[in-house]
Amino acid sequence: QVQLVESGGGSVQAGGSLRLSCVVSGYTYSGGKLAWFRQAAGKEREGVAAVYPGAYTTHVTTYYTDSVRGRFSISQDDNTLYLQMNGLKPEDTAMYYCAAARAFGPSWSWPGSYDYWGQGTQVTVSS
Repeated sequence: QVQLVESGGGSVQAGGSLRLSCVVSGYTYSGGKLAWFRQAAGKEREGVAAVYPGAYTTHVTTYYTDSVRGRFSISQDDNTLYLQMNGLKPEDTAMYYCAAARAFGPSWSWPGSYDYWGQGTQVTVSS
């Protein structure tokens, strides 16, 4: 059984940093992808960043949505997925979810291409 458990959310002021963690269990990385999504109140779920581990660790590929590129960094270490968030802005306020897919699929940012989801961790950025 695949389980994803997020942690690390909280409340910070604009310009601050947070590091989200997602412990992944029961999941086989080969051929799939891992990602962070977020959903703000009244908005659709949005892909934030994804990592495609590939068959070998030297072939890791990362993806970012334009609004976070240069501020956020996704990484993976053994069974934990991370999202380092620097330079946080009020518009980054949302519930953040980690997700895992058995296959890469047509798009890294399409929620429908992911098979497993965590319960979410809230990030609130005040101005």
